[in-house]
Amino acid sequence: MAERHLWLIRLLDWIRGDGSSAQAAVSRLQLLLDAAQAQPALAQRLSEWWQVLRITVDATTLLADFGFASRAAFLSELGERLRLKILPGTPETTDAAELFMLALPRAVDAQWLTLLDAGTLQRIAGLIGRADAPGPAAALNANPPAGTGLSSWQYVLLEAITYCVSQIRAIGFSPELRTRMSAQALDAHPFHALAADADAVRRSFGLLLGAAAGSPAKDEATAALAGAVQQLKDRLDACRTATNSVYAHLEAHGISVGLVFRLRQLRERVVRVRELMDCLFSPAPEASTARLLGKMVTLAQDRASLRALVTSNATLLAAKMAERSAETGEHYITRTAIEYRQMLRQAAGGGIATAGTTLLKFAIMAAGLSAFWGGFWAGLLYAASFVFIQLMHWTLATKQPAMTAPAMVAKLKDLASSRALEDFVDEVTHLVRSQVAAVLGNVGLVAPSVLLASWAWQATTRQPVLDPAQAAYVLASLNLLKPSTLLFAAFTGVLLFASSLIAGWAENWFVLHRLDSALRYNPRITGALGEARAARWSDFMRRQVSGLAANISLGFMLGLIPPVLGFVGLGLDVRHVTLSMGQLAAAVASLGLQSLATASVWWCLAAIPLIGVLNLLVSFWLAFHLALRARNLGGADRARIYAAILARLRRQPMSFIVPGKAGQGEPGHG
Repeated sequence: MAERHLWLIRLLDWIRGDGSSAQAAVSRLQLLLDAAQAQPALAQRLSEWWQVLRITVDATTLLADFGFASRAAFLSELGERLRLKILPGTPETTDAAELFMLALPRAVDAQWLTLLDAGTLQRIAGLIGRADAPGPAAALNANPPAGTGLSSWQYVLLEAITYCVSQIRAIGFSPELRTRMSAQALDAHPFHALAADADAVRRSFGLLLGAAAGSPAKDEATAALAGAVQQLKDRLDACRTATNSVYAHLEAHGISVGLVFRLRQLRERVVRVRELMDCLFSPAPEASTARLLGKMVTLAQDRASLRALVTSNATLLAAKMAERSAETGEHYITRTAIEYRQMLRQAAGGGIATAGTTLLKFAIMAAGLSAFWGGFWAGLLYAASFVFIQLMHWTLATKQPAMTAPAMVAKLKDLASSRALEDFVDEVTHLVRSQVAAVLGNVGLVAPSVLLASWAWQATTRQPVLDPAQAAYVLASLNLLKPSTLLFAAFTGVLLFASSLIAGWAENWFVLHRLDSALRYNPRITGALGEARAARWSDFMRRQVSGLAANISLGFMLGLIPPVLGFVGLGLDVRHVTLSMGQLAAAVASLGLQSLATASVWWCLAAIPLIGVLNLLVSFWLAFHLALRARNLGGADRARIYAAILARLRRQPMSFIVPGKAGQGEPGHG
């Protein structure tokens, strides 16, 4: 077996050549056919080899299943692709899919297969068609039953259609999809009659082959087959329509990668059935077969790619996460002078709370814990502080950009309109102003709050908050002259973006599993809390789940990721603008006001605005590009967006910092 399959692999290697020219591969194949035609003994050997290959490797499963997951589950397919990437295949196999990937492993194989003309395809069919006589393969189901009139290739195609139809019905009947289909789709019962339609095609085709040429029975069988084929195609279209109704449900009620994966599998199997029918019933079945094999070569390339799997199935989830973030981000955008002043007050509260967080972080450091446990307790402190800020309706500046970027992209509905583009630039100015207000409120209050608290502690205990070594470490870690300061600030922006992804995922998961309804109506919960309190908790969690997920995940990432990365040798740390300003104020209070005369303090002060800019820009840029991809905006549209923003910056730079005077309207409206 291994030698027979190695011969096939070597033959296709010779046909492929160096892979630089698909047309050259076609020419080599034609040379092989010429040689077989000139040497009857060679043609006989090729025919016998094909007969043995046909009874050894079942092409039915290849045609029906190749390119699809063995189970309709995203994680199982991810594991299978990892196995294919890591473990080598062997030609000593009866698995047609494994042999196919070894024999046709290059992208150029798809090209030369699709270049085969009708004459070459007919010569190939004539050569291997000599092996269609019934043989010892009947026990392996490689041959059609006696008396059907089917060739082995026709039998394989019909079996493949039957297998595909059974998989479509199984996915369509799964509870995860049925409960999300529209009532109209369920009333049509498209999946119930699918098997009967496939059987009708099979029977009609058998009757056609058994009818005598030129007889009335032949004409009746031809008409019956055409009707059965059309009926099956219509039923497949109805299945796809039912599938589309599931997408509408997911858009409204949350998206799961696993569900999206099942839907894609179902829709692609519908397409495969139509392709298999073309290989049987189209006017040029050989050309249809070559196209199908070429497509399967492309699928083999995709099966070796983890990125292709994740990208194809996570697009809708990314869009939904961006949409969820957009709903939350709307609360962080100020559009009027009143809202701007309110943002300043909320940010001031966040700055005061962060001052307490900064001092407690130094207390944890003074406990002398190990790196991991010090990071764990610091992360818990950060998470508790951020949640407290959320519950008090205050704000932390650096959390906003990753949430507000999707909110802005949500405004991009019709870029063909200049008015829509100007409205979007208005949103950009609103956002930047909001960030300026938040940073000013945070930084402006955290420093004096830390100074007052430090001096109060020192007056009470006669001890500074930080000893000289700790204060010196703070000044060294925030010094602008150290390249790592800005690198760590950018890395913190990545963590801020990651927390927004977690927030969007958590809210999507909460909605997908209808936990708000469960909290409100579950008998156990209402029995323990009472109906009124359960309703309040349901409303609270529906409003706050995104913020809670963002704050808790961000807190633990800020605390735990540096020691974890340090354990594996990556010395990345975090530099959060508000926390950094609080640490610097604590160091100055401990060293005394005379430290303001030293250059190191001023280099740290110079670093604070740059840390803030990098925190904001990196997290905003990542979130903005995710939202753009979710809306499928191309490079030309992005270029127009950037040009419009730069034009506004040149024309009205102050509109990005402070709101205009009352009565002036929006920046872009004059």
